[in-house]
Amino acid sequence: MYFLGIDLGSSSIKLSVVDAEKGKAIAAVSVPEFEMDIHAPQFGWAEQDPNLWWQYVKNGIQLLSSQQGIDLKKIEGIGIAYQMHGLVLTDAALNPVRSSIIWCDSRAAAIGNSIYDEMGHDFCQQQILGSPGNFTASKLKWVQTHQPEVFEKAVYMMLPGDFIAAKLSGKAQISTSGLSEAALWNFSKGRLATEVLQAMGLPDALIPEIVPNFGHQATIDPSVASELGLNPTAKITYRAGDQPNNALSLNVLRPGEVATTAGTSAVVYAVSNQDIYDKENRINTFLHVNNTEAQKNNGVMLCINGSGILYQWLRKVMSVDRDTLIAYERLNAEAAKVKAGSEGLRFYPFGNGVERIFNNKKATSGIQNLNFNIHQPSDLVRSACEGIVFAMNYGFDVMKAVGASGDVVRAGKANLFLSPVFREIFVNTTQTTLELYNTSGAEGAARGAAYGFGFYDSLEQAFEGLQCLERTEPSKSASDQYQEIYQEWKNNINTEI
Repeated sequence: MYFLGIDLGSSSIKLSVVDAEKGKAIAAVSVPEFEMDIHAPQFGWAEQDPNLWWQYVKNGIQLLSSQQGIDLKKIEGIGIAYQMHGLVLTDAALNPVRSSIIWCDSRAAAIGNSIYDEMGHDFCQQQILGSPGNFTASKLKWVQTHQPEVFEKAVYMMLPGDFIAAKLSGKAQISTSGLSEAALWNFSKGRLATEVLQAMGLPDALIPEIVPNFGHQATIDPSVASELGLNPTAKITYRAGDQPNNALSLNVLRPGEVATTAGTSAVVYAVSNQDIYDKENRINTFLHVNNTEAQKNNGVMLCINGSGILYQWLRKVMSVDRDTLIAYERLNAEAAKVKAGSEGLRFYPFGNGVERIFNNKKATSGIQNLNFNIHQPSDLVRSACEGIVFAMNYGFDVMKAVGASGDVVRAGKANLFLSPVFREIFVNTTQTTLELYNTSGAEGAARGAAYGFGFYDSLEQAFEGLQCLERTEPSKSASDQYQEIYQEWKNNINTEI
């Protein structure tokens, strides 16, 4: 029996097929060939076209058949992971009424802060474990306020992965953890946070059917199955935001376990059985994928917006010809030429929207101490890697303070964690042990789909074949050196309201 995992990112969409009987991935593709654009109609805005996502998903499914030789009829269940916090509004026929306002869009932060003040900080922290901030509910309110003619056309609000599930099945749905990502879950009462909707003046009729993360959520629409060559009885059996799903992919399911990733954004995600919140809203808590009424499991997350997108920017800046960009491996090699501290060069990677670790304040981005007679391109690359890790560590300190951390962190061997230099900076700055695994979000979504389908009796069984590729531990001398550099970097952060 085959299970398909779809991982909808902001740069690309990855698909993986797992043979559940063998317990391993047998095919993987990534679409499109180029990195997807993020459109910014105004400063601080970020949008993507949901119809393009859907077209790329269809293209990816076809590539699994034509390039990888997968018999699509053998796919019994589908799992979907997706970029968190995005807003997709559709009409009754599940057609988008506007572009998706995605995770790194900053336009709704003021709305969330206003509702936070109106509802009361203590109430919000106790009920939704933080502020509505710049999350999906606030983006929905922005559309109602600034584009009323568009809002009137909307029948359903969904997150990006829910939209893909809806196009596959013809059914609009949203998961419980998805509602928590949208600042629309009442943790104390275990239900939709109608209080937030009421405070914002938003109709609860826009919320589609609520489903759990795992289970037989919907069956593939017959016309879609026919068009794509899928099994007409295949079911959608799992969905989750990309960071909870990344933790699932790494078998991070129990309190005290920690996952990290450094894709477009950088994230540290720790599992806790407590309703943890930070009074300054620098970190956020969501329902983890394996949360149940009987066993509480939350995901406590810090996010740095500028991570892989910074590396992507460096790649463009350092390439003479935009049509022939230098490889990321070349950037990694350049960073390795430079010793710790980057010859005094300091990079502040805050150039992709307001940052949660600064309570949605704008942080001054850029490069400090640049000397044209000393610094080379390799220093710039190394300082960017250090800046990304330092920003992650800034948030990691907050997580430790509220009781959500661990001494061992797991990551997939992908994106920035492919770089030995980045890994060395990470373990010695955070003073944690890093374990790398050969897995991906798409593969994790496929395993999640197999569990949701009922093929596996437990999530532990679904990940029995997961093996650690390598383990990197900090050294005292390097940790001491990085702590000194980090403190200097931290002391020069500048934020503005």
